[in-house]
Amino acid sequence: MEFLSTPDFWIGLVKIIWINIILSGDNAVVIALAARSLPPEQQKKAIMIGSGAAVVLRIVLTVVAAKLLELSFLQIIGGCLLLWIGYQLLTSDEGEEGEAKGKGGMMAAVRTILIADLVMSLDNVIAVAATAQGNMVLLILGLAISIPLVIFGSTLMIKLMERFPVIVVLGAALIGWVGGETIVNDNILHDYAVAHPWLHYVAAAAGAILVVGIGKFVQSRNQAKAQHTAAA
Repeated sequence: MEFLSTPDFWIGLVKIIWINIILSGDNAVVIALAARSLPPEQQKKAIMIGSGAAVVLRIVLTVVAAKLLELSFLQIIGGCLLLWIGYQLLTSDEGEEGEAKGKGGMMAAVRTILIADLVMSLDNVIAVAATAQGNMVLLILGLAISIPLVIFGSTLMIKLMERFPVIVVLGAALIGWVGGETIVNDNILHDYAVAHPWLHYVAAAAGAILVVGIGKFVQSRNQAKAQHTAAA
């Protein structure tokens, strides 16, 4: 435990916490989007379970992230998965009540949180791992401290989404943006992306537009069907 008295340990801990504050914004949005349609009590459980499990997942992922990022097509698959998640979260039916929002709904939200966090953390954990420099105690402690930050951010985002529904669309656009970035960052596209820096922004913008465009189209079509059914 002598390392606890060294300045390097505490400096490293502050760095990891700060990195997690910066990088947890998109994760808080995903958690809020996934949990927003659940009853309040279910929301709290989904946020707690999802946030805690996501941090544990990051600890495991940090150990193997460098090797995973070397695999071709992995980030392409992950990016496409994020686009799908963004679409699903934007078009999810908020009209379900009672039993339909029971345990199954909460576990589905937790599953969505974990899958999205897994994909979105591939690049992020490299920064955390570099800061920890192999010190697992520092890594685990730093990530554990970040749990309340993610929980607070997610809870705040849900309240904002209830008050300003446009944030739901912006959140889905953010997930689409990250999905586009993830695809173009794949190892197989690395050299081309470096030679054409504009591709990064074009792919990110295309991901955001795709998620919001298709999502809003499906939403309007479903609303039209519902109105037609109600009129009949």
